[in-house]
This record gives sequence, C-alpha cells and structure tokens, in this order.
Amino acid sequence: MARAQAQAQAPYRCIECNSEAYELHRDYSNGILKITICDSCQKPVDKYIEYDPVIILIDAILCKIQAFRHIIFNTKINIHGKLCVFCLLCEAYLRWSQIQGTEQSSDPADIIRYTKEWDFYGMFGLAALELGVFLGGVLAFLWLAQGFLKSSLELPMLLKALLLSSYGKLLLIPAVIWEHDYSPLCFSLIKLFVLTSNSQAIRVILNCSRRLSLLAVFVGLMFETCAAVASQRLQSSMLDVLLFQ
Repeated sequence: MARAQAQAQAPYRCIECNSEAYELHRDYSNGILKITICDSCQKPVDKYIEYDPVIILIDAILCKIQAFRHIIFNTKINIHGKLCVFCLLCEAYLRWSQIQGTEQSSDPADIIRYTKEWDFYGMFGLAALELGVFLGGVLAFLWLAQGFLKSSLELPMLLKALLLSSYGKLLLIPAVIWEHDYSPLCFSLIKLFVLTSNSQAIRVILNCSRRLSLLAVFVGLMFETCAAVASQRLQSSMLDVLLFQ
C-alpha cells in the first residue's frame, strides 16, 4: 500500500511547509479522528479541518498563507467560475453607477433612460476584458520566469487560485451603497487588497518568493491599465466620429 501511495500523486498539501500529503486525518474506530502529522515539518498537515469556516474566512482575509493553502489544495471548492462572474458584475455595477451619476436628464422620456441597461452590459464587457488582460499579463510573466520557479507552472490551478483570490471585489457593492466622501479611497484600498490576495495566491501555487509574486501582479496590473486606457481612447474616438457625422 505504501508503494502504491508513493507512485500516486499526493492529493493534499501541508499548510505549513507545502509538502505533499496523502491524507489530512485518520479515522479510527468509534468515530475517533486524528490529524495527520507532516513528515517534513512535524506539524499538523491541515489544522483548519477542525476550525469553523468563519475563522478560516478571517484568516483568508488577513492573507495568511496557511489559509490560502487550505482553501486551494485541501478543499474541493469549485466556485471560482461563479465567483468570477459575480465579481465582474460588482465591478460593472460600480462603473455603471458612476456613469449614471454624471448623467442628468430632465426629460423622463429621454432616450438615455432606455440605453442604461446597454451601458451596464458594456461595463461588464470592459471589466471582463481588463480581467482577461490582467490574467494574461500575469501568466505571460510567470511563463517567461519559469527558470526562477521552484515548481512547474500549472495554468489551471493558477487561474483557479487567482480567481478565488479576487473575492475582495465583492466589497465594491457595499462601498457603492454606502457612498460617502471617502469612496475613492475605499475603492483604492479594495483594489490594493485584491492585488495582495492575488500575490499570495501565486506564492501558494508556485511556492515562490514574495518578490516574484508581487512583480507578476505588478506586470499584470500594467497590462490591465494599458488596456483600460486604450479602451477609453477608443470610446472617445468613436464618440467624436458619431458627433461629427
């Protein structure tokens, strides 16, 4: 049995040292469970299996690398796709609300009232485009920096981790609802929190240094900023053409 385990890929990871593990706990008779001890660091492989989900969420918000390893490697969470769509909806709603706040019309039958829904769809597409460019920039940089990585580049796992670590964008909705004078500062802090979580997710997946993960996120942010500026200029050019026709 030990030989079969050695040949099979370990399905879990130690949250302390990132070593591979074949089990998180052992189930003895009479319902007695014993947490598995890591062979490398002599610590519990995953202490979070005994923790309340609220505590795990708090540690994830604090960007603790152990909590990230537990969520990414030792759980079967497959909500990254739905979470990505919901985060894009939050970001699209933020941009859409800012556009509507600058538009004023005294005529209730104004045609702008009927185009607001299409404006929201446009903001959703723009947010999706910028997210795709950000992810593409991060992956391209890490692909070029494979010589500095301690582990192989697993694109599906890395994409899943990056999408899961973008959960901070959900804070955009309460920031819009409770609008106040410090809203721009709140949006900037939320963006910084999301980028920090993305950096931590890269460290967890690739087991790389903090400097390399921060650099990867910075490159992705540069690509995203360039895409946003290019899209704004394209919109302005198209608007000028329509006005002068």
